[in-house]
Amino acid sequence: MRQLGYTRVSTATQDAQLQVDALLAAGVQERDVFSDVTSGSRSAIERPGMKRLLDYVEADDIVVVWRIDRLGRSLIDVLNTVNLLRDQEVKIRSLSDGIDPETSSGRLMLGMLATLAEYERDLITERVNAGIAAAKQCGTRFGRPPLDPGVITEKLAIANDARAKGRTAEEAARLVGWSRATLYRHQHAARFREAVS
Repeated sequence: MRQLGYTRVSTATQDAQLQVDALLAAGVQERDVFSDVTSGSRSAIERPGMKRLLDYVEADDIVVVWRIDRLGRSLIDVLNTVNLLRDQEVKIRSLSDGIDPETSSGRLMLGMLATLAEYERDLITERVNAGIAAAKQCGTRFGRPPLDPGVITEKLAIANDARAKGRTAEEAARLVGWSRATLYRHQHAARFREAVS
């Protein structure tokens, strides 16, 4: 039975040494510490250090973390990672918060965390929706800013002239700062407007 450590910090300016020191003090060998420096937007299984850990662990190993939240970017991500490790018959030990999913009280704590995570996600959604509604009432517009028809006409003329001189659609589009698909979309819209008028 091996003890394998895992650390995670969000940015390169943060230091994982506190986590590493705690893992070493708990008996994890330095060579068995897997680390990630990554933003919170990536789920656990997308991180390179976690991928290496998951490839390396074997049944009956113990993954030791400084705090249980190091295993994921959100409570749901933490629970998914815990379940993934437990499916591989890997034990988990969290040093500073005392959550041990191998005990009944540890499983109870994880269940409560899952419920709180769902509640928190619902609250965030409600706050975001309320903020959007309030902003719309104050006249805030969402999405892309409206396009100036004069600018579009001017850019279309430049792109069409370039095409007439033998440039490819991609080259002509790039000349005016568009993608080829955007050029085609504006050309199609211009032809439609001409047909209607």
